[in-house]
Amino acid sequence: MSRVTARRKTMRISPTGVVRRPDSVAVEEPLEIRVDGRSLTVTMRTPGADIDLVHGFLFSEGLITAAADIVTARYCAGTDADGRNTYNVLDIRLRHPVPARPRNFLTNSSCGLCGKTALDEVRTRLPFPIPAAGLSVKTTVLTTLPGELRSRQTVFDATGGLHAAGLFTADGTALAVREDVGRHNAVDKVIGWALRENRLPAHDLVLMVSGRASFELVQKAAMAGIPLLCAVSAPSSLAVDMAEDAGLTLVGFLRGDSMNVYTGIERIDDVHSSSRTV
Repeated sequence: MSRVTARRKTMRISPTGVVRRPDSVAVEEPLEIRVDGRSLTVTMRTPGADIDLVHGFLFSEGLITAAADIVTARYCAGTDADGRNTYNVLDIRLRHPVPARPRNFLTNSSCGLCGKTALDEVRTRLPFPIPAAGLSVKTTVLTTLPGELRSRQTVFDATGGLHAAGLFTADGTALAVREDVGRHNAVDKVIGWALRENRLPAHDLVLMVSGRASFELVQKAAMAGIPLLCAVSAPSSLAVDMAEDAGLTLVGFLRGDSMNVYTGIERIDDVHSSSRTV
């Protein structure tokens, strides 16, 4: 299988001088996804959990609804300069033909579409409405999630250069954590895991991400029926609008013992008595 880290020469500059030494960096390689022999898309990713990635991507794009929709997934032959298999092309055979409609790229930040158009489009594609009642999580649990996620980032420990996404239960138990150079790929990987494990809709799970909360990540969470998305950094305006529209709880700046709850505060079960407006 392809490596997830590589060694590159670097010059370490510090007040004590300059040191030449090798450094570990995260591998970034293209993955071409083919459906029935025809190229669908190419994504830049960190190798590993590619099968989860493809399941999550195809599900998030609305091309499959269950793991059984994928009949086979096999790597196509391909070698690098050293004769090693690159594992950079996955050919997927679907049980049913790909829907006869062009793929949209609403999640691209440069697409030029207005927020309302994006929200309307996503709303029509959500397979699992998020229930208003059900999941309830304590703030004391939420504050543990960044640390739990970070403790499972083994490749980040070696490189410092990867995003992570994790699915957690309401008591903070980690079920799946995946790393990738792309935050959207990391989310696709954990959603793909959940799809393969028959855990969708994930109405009882929390999605924790290591970076910011973009519209794209909220869209993927909503597609999977995940009612609570937490991020260590900021959300975008459209991410907040999407979360509100989907009935999803969105938490940002989850660091230390504090957080910002942008939508769906009713799922945070221990804040109502102490809340105040400033």
